[in-house]
Amino acid sequence: MSPPLGLAALGLATPIGTRADAVADALFAGTRDGLRPRSGFVPGRAVHVGSVDAPLPPVPAGLETYDCRNNRLLLLALEQIRDAVETAAARHGRHRIAVIIGTSTSGMAEAEAGFAAMRRDGAWTGPFHYDQLATGGPAEFAARALDLPGPAYTVATACSSSGKVFASARRLIRSGLCDAALVGGADTLCGTTLGGFSALEAVSAGLCNPFSANRDGINIGEAAAVFLLTAEDAPVRLLGVGESSDAHHVSAPDPEGRGAFAAMRAALGDAGLAPQDIAYVNLHGTATALNDSMEGKAVHALFGDATPCSSTKAMTGHTLGAAGACEAAFLWLTLNPAHNPDGLLPPHLWDGAPDPEIPPLNLIGPGAALPAGPAAMLSNSFAFGGSNVALVLGRGEWR
Repeated sequence: MSPPLGLAALGLATPIGTRADAVADALFAGTRDGLRPRSGFVPGRAVHVGSVDAPLPPVPAGLETYDCRNNRLLLLALEQIRDAVETAAARHGRHRIAVIIGTSTSGMAEAEAGFAAMRRDGAWTGPFHYDQLATGGPAEFAARALDLPGPAYTVATACSSSGKVFASARRLIRSGLCDAALVGGADTLCGTTLGGFSALEAVSAGLCNPFSANRDGINIGEAAAVFLLTAEDAPVRLLGVGESSDAHHVSAPDPEGRGAFAAMRAALGDAGLAPQDIAYVNLHGTATALNDSMEGKAVHALFGDATPCSSTKAMTGHTLGAAGACEAAFLWLTLNPAHNPDGLLPPHLWDGAPDPEIPPLNLIGPGAALPAGPAAMLSNSFAFGGSNVALVLGRGEWR
């Protein structure tokens, strides 16, 4: 069994804060301040969304064709780990650092504005360029912004995108194609996703309410999270990855959660751990009727009703292609004593009304904590088309 890889540095921008310490404070306090009603995304109604309010940096000179909110949000996170990337480049060579980014929207908001201008004016006017919209754009932009000429590509598997980048990067490192990888994801708010989910009747009328009998849909958010993944040791390590593709339906999950269960079980097997070794599960927990039901069945079947669980989407909203990396970042913060000296767990925020159709889970409230010492945690990301991934992160010696 190959040794785990180290997650040496984290850059983070979310609706509940920017940079690790600020996000950790809000995460463990259980804030819902990041979700606010906004008009303009869905015709005729305001919807709660999670937006990043921090100022975004301009794109570097020479990269103007990539200038969009998605890439500027990604750059805000990248700048937080630039020093760690430079240290790795000095040690290994710039060409030995891969860049693998997950997204689902890329620069869709700028494309929406560009198409609206074209319809209005009859010609392409303004700053729109295909580089803003291209699905592969985020990885190309990140590699060029940090002058990393090695392997660079984007993973776009909807809401599992930035969870799957960890598997891709690990394969590159273990195969000897690179020595380190910049991994993560970025997605930003746009009318296409909010209108699409609204058309599916999947957007909540208020604040999302994961795993409640009263849940009525998601809140959508935006975020960027990036890590430096290396073969060297670090306080928090990537212990295991599990993937599955059940292809049950183009948008609905398998109602019995078979794909979700397979991904979690594969992640545990990859990590060499048993279910009882997992101290906390970050649920995908979108607050839609079908997702929560199937995930509850799968998690209960594997972990029972004792393992602490929560969905952090009640704080950030569902950040779509950024969700896998964003919620891996929440595990990283939870496991890292430098950012979580009291060992707190992210609380599950809801109305406290369990759904009798969902097997019982240990949905934890504010103040729940871990004992000191080694710990391993699992995070789920499930996507349209049954593209599933589970990540196991840990601290201390597990192998």
